Amino acid sequence: MTAKFDAVLFDCDGVLVDSESITNRVLRDMLNEAGWPITTEECLQQFIGKTVRSQAALIESHTGKPFTEEWLQQFYVRRNEALTAELVAIDGSLAAVKSVHAALNGRIACASGADRAKVEMQLAKVGLAPFFEGRVFSGHETPRSKPFPDVYLAAATALDVDPKRCLVIEDTLTGVQAGVAAGAVVWAYFPSHQGHADASDLVAAGASRVFDAMGDLPRLMAED
Repeated sequence: MTAKFDAVLFDCDGVLVDSESITNRVLRDMLNEAGWPITTEECLQQFIGKTVRSQAALIESHTGKPFTEEWLQQFYVRRNEALTAELVAIDGSLAAVKSVHAALNGRIACASGADRAKVEMQLAKVGLAPFFEGRVFSGHETPRSKPFPDVYLAAATALDVDPKRCLVIEDTLTGVQAGVAAGAVVWAYFPSHQGHADASDLVAAGASRVFDAMGDLPRLMAED
């Protein structure tokens, strides 16, 4: 497929699974209930690509209430219930992953800022889990999460591939920054309905290509 890349490292949310609108809706509802009248659009802009825990101080400042582990765990429960009921794969992702997996002899990984249980549940639900078995990496399990490079460096190390020979597929500014910081080539998946970033911002953050159809990934890699 390509002589340029030895491995492909995929983000999960918004790249492989169409989860971000679902997660954002649950978070918005819980923040509204806690006293922060944040809109859907504002919530997406503020939290996309970030862990909820990392925004604890911001949440406290807007709700006037302590950010508690109990509240966070309740968010996880409600989020996972919604994802289990509604989650679908990103259009074209299953075929793209299958093709890239075959072309690179399995040297692909899923490197997400989300918790492992969520990532693995989502991959299983949409039929992608077999392609990433033993190669799922969570920012919750590294010293620092995105936009730091730790999770991508962990994935490259596990695959025994130089990060510079890795292609990272991301959809958020923090994710692009993480891939660039790892030394990888980063391509940004940017569908027209994305709504939480601008293509020019992703390029400014270091993405060397922006594309809008996940099913095009194998062809783009072959042409690169």
